[in-house]
Amino acid sequence: MLSGIYENLVYWHWWVLAIVLIILEIFSPAAFFMWMSAAAAVVGLILLGMPELTWQTQFMLFALLSVATIIAGKYWFNRNPIKTDKPTLNTREDDLIGKVFEVEKAIINGNGRIKVGESTWKAHGPDCKAGDSVRVVSVSGAELTVELV
Repeated sequence: MLSGIYENLVYWHWWVLAIVLIILEIFSPAAFFMWMSAAAAVVGLILLGMPELTWQTQFMLFALLSVATIIAGKYWFNRNPIKTDKPTLNTREDDLIGKVFEVEKAIINGNGRIKVGESTWKAHGPDCKAGDSVRVVSVSGAELTVELV
C-alpha cells in the first residue's frame, strides 16, 4: 500500500521536503536539518535528470547524502568556527567575569551575596561588608568567586 504512494515520487516532492527541512532548521537550536535539506534538494536534482530511479534508490540516496552532508558540515564548522565580537553572548555567567559589583549581603566566612543588575547572586570570596565593591574572578554554577577591588 505505502509503496504505491512512493512509486509516484517526482523531483519537486524532494524540493518540497527540502523547504520543509529548512523551515524546521529555523526552529532548531543546531545546524542539522539544513544539511538534510541540502541532501533532499540534491536528490530532487538527480531525479530531475534521471526520472526512472526507483523510490528505494531515491530514499537510499537521501539517506547517504544526509549522512555525508551532516558529517561534512560538522567537519567544516569544527575547522572554521564562527567568529564573533561577543563570544560570551549566550553564557551570561562568563560575561560577568572581570566586572565590578556591590556587595549586598556581607561576605562572612567566605559566603555572601552581591547585586548583579536587578538580581543577587551567591558570592564566595574574602570577608567584606555590605556596600563594598568586588570584582568577579570566576563562575561556578550559580556562585560567583569575587575579590575585593
